[in-house]
Formats: sequence, structure tokens, C-alpha cells
Amino acid sequence: MAEIVLMRNFSHPDSHTLNAYRANGGYAAWDKAREMEPAAITEAVKKANLRGLGGAGFPTGMKWSFIPKTHTGPVYLVVNADEGEPGTFKDRYLLERDPHALIEGMLIAARAIRCTLGFVYIRGEYVQPWRRFSAAVQEAYDAGLLGRGFDVIVHRGAGAYICGEETGLLSSLEGKKGWPKIKPPFPAIKGAFGQPTIVNNVETLCCVPPIITRGAEWFAGLGTKTQGGTRMYSVSGRVKKPAVYEASVSITLRRLIETAGGVSGTGRLKAVVPGGGSAAILTADEIDVAMDVDGLKAAGSMIGSAGVVVMDESVSIPEALMVLARFYAHESCGQCTPCRESTGWIYKMVHRIVDGRGHKEDLDTILDVAKRGAGTTICAFYDGAVGPYISYIEKFRSEFEALIPHA
Repeated sequence: MAEIVLMRNFSHPDSHTLNAYRANGGYAAWDKAREMEPAAITEAVKKANLRGLGGAGFPTGMKWSFIPKTHTGPVYLVVNADEGEPGTFKDRYLLERDPHALIEGMLIAARAIRCTLGFVYIRGEYVQPWRRFSAAVQEAYDAGLLGRGFDVIVHRGAGAYICGEETGLLSSLEGKKGWPKIKPPFPAIKGAFGQPTIVNNVETLCCVPPIITRGAEWFAGLGTKTQGGTRMYSVSGRVKKPAVYEASVSITLRRLIETAGGVSGTGRLKAVVPGGGSAAILTADEIDVAMDVDGLKAAGSMIGSAGVVVMDESVSIPEALMVLARFYAHESCGQCTPCRESTGWIYKMVHRIVDGRGHKEDLDTILDVAKRGAGTTICAFYDGAVGPYISYIEKFRSEFEALIPHA
């Protein structure tokens, strides 16, 4: 296993407190960053090959550099702590067990983009993470770390998956319906309240302090050629030791499953969802793949939020797709017709198949509807749904056909 970077403080007593964080070297990176020019901080993050760990995998330093250099008004930093992707539960661990790592990452990022106000948008259901993080913010204010050039506002979401999409999140933050916005303009040009805004994931910003203290080359060397560092993988489903595991982004999916104790249930692997519910499913023969952005893209899937769901041979793939299809039908914001209508239709057809009432043309209809709608909507929600729709059926079609009378 790789060096532990993000979870290094988890085992210490009261790791969520300021005293414990400082006892383990916390805020040393901020002390160092205060002596650096903003451009130098951004350059260090670029050289570290840090890519967004919330889903899209976009290079973090490059995103920071998109803030207009001539802008004279406010610039905002927004932390996406909504974490609604099925199978993903790693950000809550950081919020609960090491909240000051996020605060320190925010301080450094704010200096890099010349920002004086940051927002943390936390999923409404995350009650304990919200309490822990809010207490840490108060500690940071009491210690003079916040309130001297940079302030933090903690905002609780209302339980909408679509608000994990950055422009939908910004709409919600502004007090509007959480509907995604057309891009361009991108948030770095026109974001929260019409001002340049950087939206970063919790885990992404928690990587920033170690980069500053230990150097960009060190962080880059922990990963692959195109992505540096380690990341936290949420491993669940049919494994013997479901948990959050930290490993290099170069780890293979096979090795990650072995680290989680191997396959439980029948002990025979059937399929794996490698990057949260929106990732295309992989078969048991496709798990010798690196768990970084480019590795899983080459395998026809995506790392997304690194939510790994393992399925043994007892799992029904049609039932698994039905559960996901129900989720997408429920969580579509309804703004775009292809997404609003197709997610509902597809759920009804998959449900019908699982109930034994399917028609032989249903599978081709689902594939046709999914493929026609891809790339036609304002945000990537429907594109994310299409991955499971297509991959589950194409890779396990015989399972679906076995449920259809006279297929």
C-alpha cells in the first residue's frame, strides 16, 4: 500500500480538534503558504498533478488559474461537500475526523486565487459531519486562523443529488432552485452571485497542505504520470472488509478488492462498479486496471468519486440496474426534457423486466433511448445515468433476457 497522506490523522485521539491537528503538524503548510506568492502556490499544485477527486478529475491547479487576472471584485471559493453519488462515503470521513485539513486547504487555496470568502456546501443528511466541521470552523476563528482576511460560511443542502453538480450547487447556494446552468460561462469566470468562483471537492482541498509541506514532486511521485498522489476509495458491497481505503491512484482494482479482504458471499466476483453509481460497470475479467482518471477511462468507465461497489455471483444485475434507474428517475431535476423523460421511461422498463413482464424489444429500446439522449442536456447528470444503462445491459444482456417471457 502507498504512503498514507489523507488519512494520516484518523487514528489519533480527538483528531477532529485543533489541538490534535496542530500536534501532528497541522497548519504548518499554511504558515509556509503565507510566505509564498499566490502564483507559486498554484504552480505547485499544477506540478503535483493534483486532479479533482469529486468526479470530473479536472486538474486542480489549472482550474485555479482560470480566475481572470484583471478581475477587481470578489472571488469566491466553494467546497462541494454534498457527496450524493451512490456508493461514495469518503468525504464524510474527512469532515468528521480531520476537518482542519479541509480548513487549512481552503486557506491555502484562497490565497492562491486571492479570495476572502469561502463557502462549504454540506449535504443536509450529513448531520455529524456538519457538527464536527462547524465546531472546527469555530475553533479556527477562536485561534485567529479565520477572520483575518478569509472567512468561511457553512451551508447545509436540502438533499438533492443534482446539487453535487457544481453549477446546480451554486444555484442552491444563491437561494434558488438547484438547477444546473449552461456552460460557458464557467464558474471560474461567472459563478456564485455572478462573481468568479472556484468549486473544489473536500478531498481535493485536503490534498493541498501535504503538497505545500512536502513538495509537488513528492506528491506527483505517489501516483501515475498524469495524476499525482493517493486518494480515498469507498469500498462496499460483497467484500469481506467494506471501508474507506487510501491508496495510490496507480493501484489496480483487483489489488484494491484484495485489500478489502476479497469477495464475500459466494467468493466469486461477478462485476464491479469502480467509481460510484454513474460509472459503467466492469466484469470480473476487467479489473486489472489502474484506479486513476486515465486508467478507468481507457477501460470504458470512470473513476468518478471512487465509490467501488463489488458484486459477487449471487447479485442480480437487472435488479442492481433497477435500483440505480429508480435513483436517477427520482433525482433528475427535470430541467432538460431528454433527462426528465428518459430516466422515468427507462426505470419503468427495467422495473417491468425485473417483474417478469418485459417485452423482447425493451432492451433495445432502453439502449436506443440512452444513446440518443447522451450529450444533449445542460449538465452531465444524464450522461452519468447512461453509463450504467448501457453497460449493465450490454455486458449482462443474457441476465435481462432470462427475465423476459419468450425473449
